[in-house]
Amino acid sequence: MMTDFKEIFESRYTWIEGFMRNVRRYGWRTAMIDPIQKKTWTYRELNADVNRLTNRLMTDGLKKGDVMMMMMINSPEFAFIYIAAHKGHFVNSPVSYRLSSGELADLLKTNKPKILFFDEARKGDVLAAVKMSGWRPQRLVVVDGASDGTVISFVDYVDGSTAEEPAFTCEYNIYDETTRLFTSGTTGHAKAVPLTSINEVLSSHDVMIHFPMSYKDVTMNTTPWFHRGGLHCAGPCPTFYAGAALVVMRKFDAGLTLKYIDRYKITFVIGVPTVLERLADEQEDKGYDISTLHGIVTMGSPLERSACIRYQKVLTPNIFNGYGTTETFWNTFLRPFDLPENAGTAGASCVDDDVRVVKVYEDRRAEPDDLAKDDGTEIGEVIISSPAKSPFKYVNNPEETEQKYYKGFLYTNDLATWDEHQFVTIVGRKDDMIISSGENIYPVEIEEVLNLNPKVKDCIVTSVPDKMRGQLVTAYVVKADESLTAEELDEFCKESPEIANFKRPRYYRFVSSVPLNATGKKLHAKIKAIAAEDLRNGLLYRV
Repeated sequence: MMTDFKEIFESRYTWIEGFMRNVRRYGWRTAMIDPIQKKTWTYRELNADVNRLTNRLMTDGLKKGDVMMMMMINSPEFAFIYIAAHKGHFVNSPVSYRLSSGELADLLKTNKPKILFFDEARKGDVLAAVKMSGWRPQRLVVVDGASDGTVISFVDYVDGSTAEEPAFTCEYNIYDETTRLFTSGTTGHAKAVPLTSINEVLSSHDVMIHFPMSYKDVTMNTTPWFHRGGLHCAGPCPTFYAGAALVVMRKFDAGLTLKYIDRYKITFVIGVPTVLERLADEQEDKGYDISTLHGIVTMGSPLERSACIRYQKVLTPNIFNGYGTTETFWNTFLRPFDLPENAGTAGASCVDDDVRVVKVYEDRRAEPDDLAKDDGTEIGEVIISSPAKSPFKYVNNPEETEQKYYKGFLYTNDLATWDEHQFVTIVGRKDDMIISSGENIYPVEIEEVLNLNPKVKDCIVTSVPDKMRGQLVTAYVVKADESLTAEELDEFCKESPEIANFKRPRYYRFVSSVPLNATGKKLHAKIKAIAAEDLRNGLLYRV
């Protein structure tokens, strides 16, 4: 009987098949290290713990396509649940551990998970969310707490479950949904991104190509695994698929990160630019042995040239920077040989991706071939075609799907320029754009100038309403030097050749920090609301 390629490919080229290959050929090798518990798992041991959980879930009646939601920090249990979803034909759905009870309630109501895993610290919010949502999962499992009348502990949940390979009545398929992530929607409700097994396989391959990464590597992603960059950029997904070792970092600590690099011979560390800054500060102060590093990968925001040079000198010459979305993973990439010359850009398209900058119109969406000028002057919208890593839809949300996807491209709402080599430079978001006296101003370009001042540690730029100009540029600044004044910054901007005079901030407020999301991106929408309130309360300083 002739073997059918399509049948074999679609049933065998799955993420779980890759993981099980590693169990068979690397069973004795280290798969995961938890420094807090001082515990190490080989691939055989990891598979055994995954089997205990998978068999318990099957005993509970979970079947193919059922959703398991988790609201957890990075932990070994997170990894167990992630792999168990692949092995048991379930859908793993991690959500931010920073969600409010109301936000979690909305996700419970719309996604109806059969099981909800969560950290003890969020127990009160979880119980409140369940009550608000009207949907009660059949199991509420607290990962690091004790069983009581309302919840069961993870230890008790898997107690007595067998470590034997589960018995299945259905076959795997590369198009099965395996992971469901969330990203914000235009209505304020989260959009559910349904990643398939083949999406996760090819996301793993993308990491293995671009680092490159192999079974010999030891990785640590310092960002939360509930988001795409945490899960897929040397997080559980590619690390276990490659047969490498994963070091669990529950909550980022610069000193511990550098100690772990030395202790566990870590080769790749992943973090947002603010993480790299703290690592560089700590390394300059303490001087740890981090010679095993093959590279540090940053994502979430652009990497400024001066910062890049410092990190290459202090941490490792091999600095990487990626740009992408929840829907498409990363899609442009800067490798060490691109830096520092191209620092500040997001890089050019990854191997299997097509990233373009198209024109922006007030009344319509640009066609995919209606390109902005590639001379670094015309601002357009970034669109991404990522056939390997994107599902090209949202769960039960045809309206958002229609709005965001068009002719095989995701329209990101990110604004950017690009050059003749197709290196993309992000300048802001459509909805973050400031219109002052009829001129378009992008917060990122102002932030870049302010950050050039040695007395500025960080900043975020937004706008406030103004009767005469419509909007006035407003800057929130974190001082690196307490002597810094608003007048000094105003003069600095006036003298800068990087921005026109009309773009300079007219209001300032000095703060201790700027609002960031879990991936390190600046929350411009949040600061805009804060600025409006600060203006009403007379807390902004006019220059």
